[in-house]
Amino acid sequence: MVRIVRGLVGNPARGLACGVAMAVLAIAVPARAQGAGDYPDKSVKVVVPFAPAGPTDIVARLVATHLSERLGKQFYVENVAGAGGNTGIGQAARAAGDGYTVLFVSSSYVVNPSLYPKIPYDPYKDFAAVTEVGASPNVLLVNPTMPAKTVADLVAYVRANPGKLSYGSAGMGTTPHLSGELFRLTGKLDVVHVPFSGAGPAVQALAGGHTPIAFVALPPAIPMIQDGTIRALAVTSAQRVAAVPDVPTLAEAGVPDQEADTLQGVLVPAATPRAIVDLLYREISAVVADPVIRERFAVLGLEPVASSPDEFTAEIRREITRWGKVIHDAGIRID
Repeated sequence: MVRIVRGLVGNPARGLACGVAMAVLAIAVPARAQGAGDYPDKSVKVVVPFAPAGPTDIVARLVATHLSERLGKQFYVENVAGAGGNTGIGQAARAAGDGYTVLFVSSSYVVNPSLYPKIPYDPYKDFAAVTEVGASPNVLLVNPTMPAKTVADLVAYVRANPGKLSYGSAGMGTTPHLSGELFRLTGKLDVVHVPFSGAGPAVQALAGGHTPIAFVALPPAIPMIQDGTIRALAVTSAQRVAAVPDVPTLAEAGVPDQEADTLQGVLVPAATPRAIVDLLYREISAVVADPVIRERFAVLGLEPVASSPDEFTAEIRREITRWGKVIHDAGIRID
């Protein structure tokens, strides 16, 4: 959500962060020299609060494999799914702050505090931010049979058919859903939200004509966009995305202030020593800067970020506030 170093263009602060990530490849400093003692001297658990094979799980396993190689101890993934990510995040919040529990999160971390009446963690106090690894923008899609070929066409068509059209998303409270609500609120559009159980079903429903419009995270939509099965009208990033270079941003399409994406970030329990936080940040930054990993990210529709702990902390606070307002204005609630 709004943090991407768009392939070294876009947000200047993130461009700097990515430059730092590139630099660490040349200055990989041993943990002992940085005050982290012998860390890690045993295996490290990487908690993913979602089921296997989703975007967060894929990124976590990719990074964990390379951390294992770089640091000489196994970083193994444990999936703890449930309650939109709350179950796994809550479990990690109660773990010892010794560096041997690492949490991979998506945008649910910053959305859930406003979406649920109660969550099993304090997003401000229970964790220390390590880095935002990367992020993928959301994309506004339509079925090819729709007369709309641009965002302006779509807005006009929805306004001409109030209450008759629907848009699909990956589920209630997901960032694609919130992107759809932000778009709806901005344009004062009368369109109905249809939540699905993930991006895959939402894209399939769109391709089958069951929902004429959809907002989803970009990665699962890329193959169908490229083969023309579905039509992409705009991405929610600040800059165009390399995987679909002909698709404009919403700002280019005449609807500004819609930037939104799905983040993939790393946290540790709050009591974790800063030396270990800094070590993990340097090592993950080096992984993200690897050309092979960057190429893999590009295939996944994921833009590298590698923000510093302080930058990621500030971003988390901004995102909680930003999406809290959208959730409130749209009247979204999960009990």
